[in-house]
Amino acid sequence: MTQRLISLDFFRGFTIAAMIIVNDPGSWTYVLDPLRHSQWNGATPTDLVFPFFLFVVGVSIVLSLSKIKNSNTSTYLKILKRTLILFGIGIFLAVFPSFDFSNVRIAGVLQRIALVYFFCSLIYLNSNKSQQIWIGIFCLIIYWGFMKHVPFGDSIAGVLEPGNNFAAWIDRFITPGRLYQETWDPEGFFSTIPSIATGISGMFCGHLILNKTKSLKDKIISMYLVGSICLSLGMVWDFSFPINKHIWTSSYVLLSSGLAMLFLASCMWIIDHKKNRSYTKFGIVFGSNAIFAYVLHSMLRGLFRIPLFNGNGIQKTWMEFGLSTNLEPQIFSLIWALFYTFLIYLVVNEMYKRNIFIKI
Repeated sequence: MTQRLISLDFFRGFTIAAMIIVNDPGSWTYVLDPLRHSQWNGATPTDLVFPFFLFVVGVSIVLSLSKIKNSNTSTYLKILKRTLILFGIGIFLAVFPSFDFSNVRIAGVLQRIALVYFFCSLIYLNSNKSQQIWIGIFCLIIYWGFMKHVPFGDSIAGVLEPGNNFAAWIDRFITPGRLYQETWDPEGFFSTIPSIATGISGMFCGHLILNKTKSLKDKIISMYLVGSICLSLGMVWDFSFPINKHIWTSSYVLLSSGLAMLFLASCMWIIDHKKNRSYTKFGIVFGSNAIFAYVLHSMLRGLFRIPLFNGNGIQKTWMEFGLSTNLEPQIFSLIWALFYTFLIYLVVNEMYKRNIFIKI
């Protein structure tokens, strides 16, 4: 079990490090195309980062809750407590450092992680593996049905435009405060429905990891097979329900979950089967305190914008230096993101050395 958890820690840590890199360029004006989200339909490598983390959440739910033989009120209270803490931290980051609650954004990354964790945990405790798969399929189909076949407002059914789709229409009614975009939010509450299916895809792999009747090699092969099938189905569904991270379409769930399975299988093959861990410490260190690393990077972002040099912060000074050279400004922007990620690594690595693991 320990070896398999090392693979999962690496996967989780790799994902968090990628989150920090794509969230903190030197300048949003100069970002390499693979490090940008797709403008609307389609998917870039950056669009895979968030669903990869939700996938890991699903795997972790099975590995942790499988240790509970008889769930009781205490179990559900612990799940609720963790959900509220995650959601609360997300709200805190939304208002930090100005604490302007009049325009607070209720939806967000940690808020969606909290909701997926909550619903997937309840699903796990009250259903078996087959039922969980069917619930995931139901989430994808019901979301497709609403998005493609239910009219809303003054629009006809099936409109999938930015801010003009069924999910955005629902979010404008049920989400208090402001949305990330003026008329829609990529982490809106209605599109949390298919993101639950992303978590369930991770739960499927969690069950596979715990299967004592299969060898490690067979588990890896099964994961490659199912991942390839999900990836193929997502690409086929793209023709009628486009792959889109912003509204978390069902085809996007299958595409990203399929790629997550392939990536996790590869991690298990290299780290566990081949026992090659030479280049895995970076990911394992991040994975051991993943949520802390994410929160830390969100809070420290403002420090590098404090005016120091001619009224400019360190980040802006770096980019102005980059623009004064003949080198591509996108490269300087990426170097800043890597530098920022390395600073976070220094903190979590010191925590790792001291066996300090902040669990929520």
